[in-house]
Amino acid sequence: MEDGKSCCGGAHHAKHEEESVKAAVFSAWLKTYYPLLLIVGLLVVASFAGAGTAHDWMRHFMGGFFIVFAFFKLLDIRGFADAYAGYDLLATRVRWYGLIYPFLELGLGFLYLFNLFSTFTIWVTIIVMGFSSLGVIKAVIFEKKKIRCACLGTVLNLPMSSITIIEDLGMVLMAVLMLLV
Repeated sequence: MEDGKSCCGGAHHAKHEEESVKAAVFSAWLKTYYPLLLIVGLLVVASFAGAGTAHDWMRHFMGGFFIVFAFFKLLDIRGFADAYAGYDLLATRVRWYGLIYPFLELGLGFLYLFNLFSTFTIWVTIIVMGFSSLGVIKAVIFEKKKIRCACLGTVLNLPMSSITIIEDLGMVLMAVLMLLV
């Protein structure tokens, strides 16, 4: 070749450029979701404390999850309620539901950690998180809304995405597993 490049140089450059773009996208994704990944990762590890069974581990995880997520919502409860009303099917229609939701999570968290009213707590989780996931699925998949996720309140700016769906349905799945284990 006259320019000194091999015949495959262009393909190699394009592949390298594509890999750079993928790395940049992953880096941006990681930066966006780092707080959530950190919280969930710490909860996963902390849930092993005193967990002799899979059921205990799930109970600890769910208790910690609800308490930590309620904490972030309670830092700016009105801001959370406003953001939550942007996609939750009930909070959109009933303003006070968004205001009590963090307390509902807090209550569930303590019920899980203190192992009180287990079956009741699990069923409430399935109903609340299952219903909540409907609004998230509607906003993310059907309406393709580009809005802020209120899962960690207004303190952290997380986008509503498939991660939110996984979070909600993951809690439903874990609650169902707790009924079976």
